Amino acid sequence: MDTQRAPEASQETRNEGHAVSPGSSRDPAGAVAKNIVKNIVKNKSTLLLDLSLLRDNAPFRTVVIARTLSVFSLGMLTVAAPVQIQELTGSPMQVGIAMALGGGGAFAGLLAGGVLADRWDRRKLILFARSVCGIGFAALAVNGFSASPSVLAIYALALWDGFFSALGVTALLAATPFLVGRENLGAAGQFNMLTIRMGGILSPALGGMVIASFGVGWNFLAAAIGALLTVAQLMRLPPMPPARREPQHPLRALGAGVGYLFVNRLVGAVVAVGALVSLGGGVRILLPALAEDIYRVGPSAVGMMYAAAPLGATAAALTGGWLGGFARSGALLLASGPAAFVALGSLGFVSDPVVAFMALAGFGYLSSIASLLQFTLVQRHTPEHLLGRVNGLWAAQAVTGDAFGALALGGLTRVFPLTSAILIFSLIALLSSGAMAIGFRSLRFASSKRSEDLPSTSAEKSERPQPQLSKTEKA
Repeated sequence: MDTQRAPEASQETRNEGHAVSPGSSRDPAGAVAKNIVKNIVKNKSTLLLDLSLLRDNAPFRTVVIARTLSVFSLGMLTVAAPVQIQELTGSPMQVGIAMALGGGGAFAGLLAGGVLADRWDRRKLILFARSVCGIGFAALAVNGFSASPSVLAIYALALWDGFFSALGVTALLAATPFLVGRENLGAAGQFNMLTIRMGGILSPALGGMVIASFGVGWNFLAAAIGALLTVAQLMRLPPMPPARREPQHPLRALGAGVGYLFVNRLVGAVVAVGALVSLGGGVRILLPALAEDIYRVGPSAVGMMYAAAPLGATAAALTGGWLGGFARSGALLLASGPAAFVALGSLGFVSDPVVAFMALAGFGYLSSIASLLQFTLVQRHTPEHLLGRVNGLWAAQAVTGDAFGALALGGLTRVFPLTSAILIFSLIALLSSGAMAIGFRSLRFASSKRSEDLPSTSAEKSERPQPQLSKTEKA
């Protein structure tokens, strides 16, 4: 049982948080720039993605197509819900409440999905979650076409869709080793990230154009149709039963994952830095108000502004192959966070929408670099039997960080002007980043390279479902 093994993991990894890359100097900040250049030159061939996994693995192609449809549906909602609430209430705080409710639902869905994915056939769980989520999209469309749209209905459906969307995401993450094999998880994760980011660029811009041309109700309807097509695509997946293990109370299993974050100070620091950086994503609740009051542009431009951060993140995903072998990844993580908040804070000084677009793209690039580094460090420094729960907690804190950032920014706008609120928020985050850089010594000297990659035991390998490979893969 996991709870019996957790103390052993705690004992084995108690000092792991002090991991220092070989040859580390006492000045990590001064070595980061040199290491970046050196690592890029050394790993030129790994800058771009290898698409062979997508070409050779049919189940993975199915997931990528379904994920793309899902990203477009959710991306259009990302624009439609804030725009509609802003039109109905004129209050960024109300938009922030809807974002917080969606984030709270997603947090609960990630935790519940992690437990259910270990007990149900994952294909059935994915189909159930996506179908119920689509019902929520259809309800938003009905509310959008109503003569008197209800803000309370949008709040309730934000919670609904946040929960069931995250439920499906967790089940799909748990099924990924079955579909691609553990040796291909890195490539699958990087390619999926690129797919999501590219969808994040195009779908908000498309949503803005639909709203400007036809209205918000048609935007919600298009998202509902996208959810239906997603379910139709996912029905092609094979059955995906979970690995057989002795039953364990869900709270005890979850508690073992939480406890590991305190036992391993390195992984705990990575999660803490990730939570802080994710707060900045909440800035998107202010984009409709910024467009209206500061930049004086319409809904189409709002959609383009929503696409700016995903555009920067896509650039990071396309050129981030060198990050996996970066020797000073902990120091780079601690540097990328403050840099992201500097880019975010620059919004407080600009009134030109083009310059604002560039600042948002810079924030997206730097925060995506931070996210890729977090992923690498978490995978390399977490034991096999805790990977699922630790990854689930890491994803959950990222979702809630975004929601609480939106709530904090919305609250600041009730006291300060829009640009001042962004400046104050970014300054507080920047100071917090500096405190973490000083306090998290284990992370300053951490390396993503480990000679012992916490390999699976033979028993664990025999329990893991094997992927269905295409003829090319078998050859």
